[in-house]
Amino acid sequence: MSLGTGYSWKYRDVHLLGYSMAGISTSIVFPDADCCFDVAQGLPFQVPVNNILLTHGHMDHASGLPYLVGQKAMMGQLPPNVYMPEPLLRPMRQLMRLWEEIDGHSYQYQFRSANLGEEHRLKAPYFFKAVPSFHRIAAQGYVVYARKKRLKPEYRNLDSWTLGDLRKKNVEIDEQIDEPVVAFSGDTKIEFLDTPDVRAARVLVLEVTYWDNEKSVENARTWGHIHLNELLERLEQISSEKIVLIHASARYSSSYLREIIDARVPEHFKHRVELFPRPI
Repeated sequence: MSLGTGYSWKYRDVHLLGYSMAGISTSIVFPDADCCFDVAQGLPFQVPVNNILLTHGHMDHASGLPYLVGQKAMMGQLPPNVYMPEPLLRPMRQLMRLWEEIDGHSYQYQFRSANLGEEHRLKAPYFFKAVPSFHRIAAQGYVVYARKKRLKPEYRNLDSWTLGDLRKKNVEIDEQIDEPVVAFSGDTKIEFLDTPDVRAARVLVLEVTYWDNEKSVENARTWGHIHLNELLERLEQISSEKIVLIHASARYSSSYLREIIDARVPEHFKHRVELFPRPI
């Protein structure tokens, strides 16, 4: 595992691939949905992905976009669909025009705003919606859903022959279920958790930048980040099966962070709170 190949994390049928360290590099790929949350400085493990979901424009999250567009073009791949907060569209297009001038080449790409609550298709059965986040610049998070069908309650005890007859008669016996599978915060304050589908996602990928008393909650909020103290106060509100913590400051070693989890996370939550793999 490396910055180039990404670190792997799995839970049940959710596989994530990526890298995250505050101020250095953050990018997480959800391969089954064919989407990538943020692009860091542009990394090889992102190149096969066709849908890019940018949370905000800071360099450790978004500066690799020209690299990624160029790499996909060089490999003969279709241009990616790139979604971002609406205020980011103009400066990102300006950056691409500058890189085209530097490269002496024109690129094909689709930069689109993803407005809060709008539904955008990914690889079936997945789709995503942008949700509010609270950083110090324009930002948003994302929830990826799986759309499924199941029998309506009143038909669940019927045998297959009866169900087949009902289908032949065009009786609508199924209901649509949209399950929030992965929520991704990007950089944000704790208010990201105010969205119900964020708290209900099977896997919540959440930034927690500061972990001890060397940095206060007030300092975290000033810079648009989450302090562990704030998360601990809201654990009871989160129904996610896994809470995967990213974006920890580089001042902390992974072993130190795991010691803090062991010491401070209540026992009945420890099986749900995990640190995304990191190199130190």
